[in-house]
Amino acid sequence: MLVAIVAMAILLRTGADVDIGRAIVQSGEGVAAGAGLVEDSQVARGFGAILGQMFPPQLAEVTETARIADFDPDRLPLFAHVETQVVTVQSLDPETMRMVARTTQREVLVEPLGYVVQVAAKLIETLEIALWGTLLAVLMGAPLAFFGARNLSPHWLLVTLSRAVVSLLRAVPELISALFFVLAYGFGPAAGVLALALHAAGFLGKFYAEDIENADRGPQEALRAIGANRLKLLRYAILPQVLPQYVAYTLYILDRNVRMATVIGLVGAGGIGLELKGRYDLYQYAHVGTILIAIYLLVLALDQLSSWFRRRWI
Repeated sequence: MLVAIVAMAILLRTGADVDIGRAIVQSGEGVAAGAGLVEDSQVARGFGAILGQMFPPQLAEVTETARIADFDPDRLPLFAHVETQVVTVQSLDPETMRMVARTTQREVLVEPLGYVVQVAAKLIETLEIALWGTLLAVLMGAPLAFFGARNLSPHWLLVTLSRAVVSLLRAVPELISALFFVLAYGFGPAAGVLALALHAAGFLGKFYAEDIENADRGPQEALRAIGANRLKLLRYAILPQVLPQYVAYTLYILDRNVRMATVIGLVGAGGIGLELKGRYDLYQYAHVGTILIAIYLLVLALDQLSSWFRRRWI
């Protein structure tokens, strides 16, 4: 009872600090507004304004021909066409010194699926960032796990040092480390790969080491009795037990890295996140809708592939 009272007091205090009560009330008002029970809600207005501009998503890419270097109307991209648009622009009248609306025509190149192709290219880059981040994380996490496992490490000092490094890597979020890597390596996917690799190596080093320590001691003792060294213990007594879990951990990290690769792109670390931030800053919510749909489809496809791999090999 005392523990329950203390826990409730902590929840009430922390809930007040993070305005959880106001969030619940506003969420309820938003649901009620959506159901027609109340007339207005700040949450409903906010989501309605954004979602109304996000759909339908942007598929085509429209570029003014005057901005295309060496534009040749006889050599257009596949399925593209040129059309003339009538646009209204605001300009300053030099006589009255007032802004007036003027109608003008402009020639534009329309690629029906141009923006979809552009997003697909960014998604491929995001997937590449996640793949390399996962590969480097495995290469760094495996030796950290070997030296951090008490039943394999050759010295207790190596155990302490390895666990300290693993804790340090996990303590720094990818977004924070990506900020520093962008400063060091410049804008681009290299900063994203390193940020994902270091953080994921901390998780894999911890998970791998715990599984090594929890492996059945029987096969290990049998190999020790015949003089097997630590590497042979790992190869013949431990890996056969922990390998399925290692594959599951690695697939989870890959899935997580794909999602995090979209986030670190917001700070310039490459991938679809950089495109998302640029379109959001320009209030081009139809483009944002296309990007979000593409990210969802990528995560869904990766999840299905991961499930198939687990059923087939684990």
